[in-house]
Formats: sequence, structure tokens, C-alpha cells
Amino acid sequence: MAEHPIKSLMDVTMEKIRQMVDSNTIIGNPMNLADGTTVIPVSKVTFGFASGGSDLPTKNAKDLFGGGSGAGVTISPVAFLVVQPGGNVRLMQLTDTSNNIDRALSLMPEMMDKITTLLKKEPKEQEENKE
Repeated sequence: MAEHPIKSLMDVTMEKIRQMVDSNTIIGNPMNLADGTTVIPVSKVTFGFASGGSDLPTKNAKDLFGGGSGAGVTISPVAFLVVQPGGNVRLMQLTDTSNNIDRALSLMPEMMDKITTLLKKEPKEQEENKE
């Protein structure tokens, strides 16, 4: 049994989408700045796909087919991952989220850095007070 024409139509459209959207589209190529900081762009990718067709009955031709397909892709930058020399990592969001949980999660790396710094200082201060 021969392959239906709609399958090849869908395959070509999906292959073109795969070419446009890959992992490098979502997590971009790192950019190295002069001071040693690395900036990695993060994007949100949304796409839609539609395909359809119909076999058209005729008296003269047996396999007359009409069809079409289409796709749309939206790529929106949403954040930058900033890696500074010394291991300090921050996520800089481009959009302000109205969700409190998202805001708290985005501040988590900065809070962990501050807590780590405080914990490192406390033992040094205790040693200095003993002397």
C-alpha cells in the first residue's frame, strides 16, 4: 500500500520546525565578557502546527489529493544566566512575574550566596573573639 500524501506533507513541515527550534534556541550560546563574566541567554519557544488534506473523488483520476500545512514559531527572550568569576551565578529575568513563588525561586541563588557568606564569616569572627 502506498504512503498517503498527507504523511509526506506533515513530515516536511515538522522537519522545518526542527531546523528552526533546537536546544541552542532555548539556551543560547554563551557570551564571554572582558571581565571574565559569562552571560547565557534563555528563551521561551512556542510553536504551533496544523496540517490537513482531502482525497478528492473524480471520475477520471483515482488518486487526486489536495492538502496544506502550516506552522508558526515564537521565540521570546526571558532571562539571562550570569556567571561571574569566583562562581557567583545569577538569573536575571527580563519579565516581572506576578507569581510570588516564581519571584522567590528566582531570588534563591542570591539568598544562598548571602547565607554562605554569613556562615563563612561567623566561624572567623568566633576564632578572632577567642584570641
